[in-house]
Amino acid sequence: MERRVRFSLNPNLDFTTPDGSPEVRYGVVEGDQVIETSSLTSTDRGASHPRGAVRLMPPCSPSKIVCVGRNYLEHAKELGNEPGAEPLIFLKPPSALNAAGGAVVHPPISQRLDYEGELGLVIGHRVRNVSAGEAEQAILGYTCVDDFTLRDLQKKDGQWTRAKGFDTSCSVGPWMVPRADVDFAALRVRTLVNGVVRQDASVLEMMFPPGAIISFVSQFMTLEPGDLIATGTPSGIGPLAVGDKVQVQIEGIGTLDNVVAASTREP
Repeated sequence: MERRVRFSLNPNLDFTTPDGSPEVRYGVVEGDQVIETSSLTSTDRGASHPRGAVRLMPPCSPSKIVCVGRNYLEHAKELGNEPGAEPLIFLKPPSALNAAGGAVVHPPISQRLDYEGELGLVIGHRVRNVSAGEAEQAILGYTCVDDFTLRDLQKKDGQWTRAKGFDTSCSVGPWMVPRADVDFAALRVRTLVNGVVRQDASVLEMMFPPGAIISFVSQFMTLEPGDLIATGTPSGIGPLAVGDKVQVQIEGIGTLDNVVAASTREP
């Protein structure tokens, strides 16, 4: 299994820094080393760095983050919703990006922050008006996503911009595994809070699988290389408190870990 990363040697670099910045590098993780490459897809090899000396960034730099709501039947039921005839699509801004090890900051405008573990798809080439069969070939690789949600604002607002789009609300990582290295049918999404399993479901329980999602989105929105699709969360969502450690584990891909930080207010 190849683990491809974006990283920086600057421990304070913002996770939302896009590709093209001289401080953003690419590489593959091999044991306790990160070996530099020239791009996220390159097979060349360059300098080697100890994993502890690099800051892992989100494994892609999306122009947009496309998310699917209520894509697992039991999750739709737990929120009191009926399954949809088509994928329910919403967006997160790139400013919401967070990475493995990054703090999730609970904004003071909300009283309830929830976790939502998900499988993420990284798009490899421009996609527009494709069939479900063609869409599968657009997947560069898979990663772990946590779609953190301000549940009270989601219910209050009706539309989900504040609830889903706040800073640090989209944790991604720790790396991307190329599509060819993944046995999709064997994947399970597990979310743990302080070591206790809260979500656990096979990706085969999705009502709309990746090809169908990409095809549906491509009918109205062009997907660009590096764009991220969060495919929906299983049942078992719940609230978090300051200091909670959240892990999204997808065997065959990796473990994404984050800690909830205290609410902060601007001076």
